[in-house]
Amino acid sequence: MSYLFKLLEQYLIIKTATSDPAQNLLHLAAGYRQRAMTHAFERTRTSLTQVLTSRPQRDAQYFERLYRLHWESYQTAAAQNPSEALPLRELAYAADVHYFSTRLRLICLAAAQQGVYRADYHSSEDEAILVRAGQEPWASVTAVAVYLHCWKMIQHPEEEFHFQRFKEILLCRSEEFDHEEIRGLYLLAINYCIKRVNEGHKIFFGEVLDLYKSGLEGGRLFENGLLSRFTYHNIVAAGLQLKDYEWVAHFIHEYKSSLERAYRESSFSFNLARLEYSRQNYPMVLQLLQGANYRDTLLNLAAKTLLMKTWYELGETEVLFAHIDAMRNYIRRKKVIGYHKTNYLNVLKYTDKLLKINRFDAAAVALLKAEIEAEEILTERTWLIEQLQILTART
Repeated sequence: MSYLFKLLEQYLIIKTATSDPAQNLLHLAAGYRQRAMTHAFERTRTSLTQVLTSRPQRDAQYFERLYRLHWESYQTAAAQNPSEALPLRELAYAADVHYFSTRLRLICLAAAQQGVYRADYHSSEDEAILVRAGQEPWASVTAVAVYLHCWKMIQHPEEEFHFQRFKEILLCRSEEFDHEEIRGLYLLAINYCIKRVNEGHKIFFGEVLDLYKSGLEGGRLFENGLLSRFTYHNIVAAGLQLKDYEWVAHFIHEYKSSLERAYRESSFSFNLARLEYSRQNYPMVLQLLQGANYRDTLLNLAAKTLLMKTWYELGETEVLFAHIDAMRNYIRRKKVIGYHKTNYLNVLKYTDKLLKINRFDAAAVALLKAEIEAEEILTERTWLIEQLQILTART
């Protein structure tokens, strides 16, 4: 078994290493150069040049391979005619673009992570790299420019020009990056939009939906042929915010088969229920949610919250009180921790207060509204305030 396992590992190494024609030709060119097989080397170098130039890809990986091609040419030329001028300028340019693009990518990832996790990542070289990369000729290269705008977008979110320029590169020049890199760039742009929405800039719902639609059309949001269930949920949320119900319905059905099998049916039924809730088709919401089996705890809590809101809209007060108690017990039994526990307990607390408040008591209503607005962790804040406003409008 140990021998078989090592054979399988060897197969995986060879399969991965030989999956790209450009990489194969680079190794072949190096082999011919090392053996002083000049004609075979020149033939391979020509083939490799054609492969690289025929592809639209112009990212860090492209310039790394271009550097290696120039390096092999330099080695051959130095061995044959050491007194002649050698192609060092092209070699240096390819190396510089590869370096700046790679380092800027890491700087952007660190800046994004710092915004989410408050990570303490800082390099004294970062500022110098940003200044140098921002100069010509590197600043005009797409592989570098995209990360310069990305970094400025993250550091100065209020200056929307950088986001728009970053978005323009993604939408118009995405073919210049490999799949893994362009997927990461889309996620950086989407996370920026979500952050702006959370800060109260609702116009970014349209921006994020544009990015999602573009990413879906080009298959750029997929990983190993699958669409993350979290991305699936987020796309539906953005579409519902814009009330684009027909497109959302099409999306939910069209991309169901792209989800992981383990989460396919639960994600499908939950998002259909969200759509029907937005359409105020409450009986259908109950049918979809009550018949679904949600094994994922957080998805189950989201479904229970939607069910709670549906019972509220239907005016089923007794059922709703029982549902709130059952949901509290579920949270304690499942030992939901951290942010999610705080959030869902707050949602239940304020829904309970909403049900019990005297709508004719203006002071009590104002106090409850102030409490809801001041609560730090509360995902259903908008819905709770809307229901409070509806209550007071009836007085």
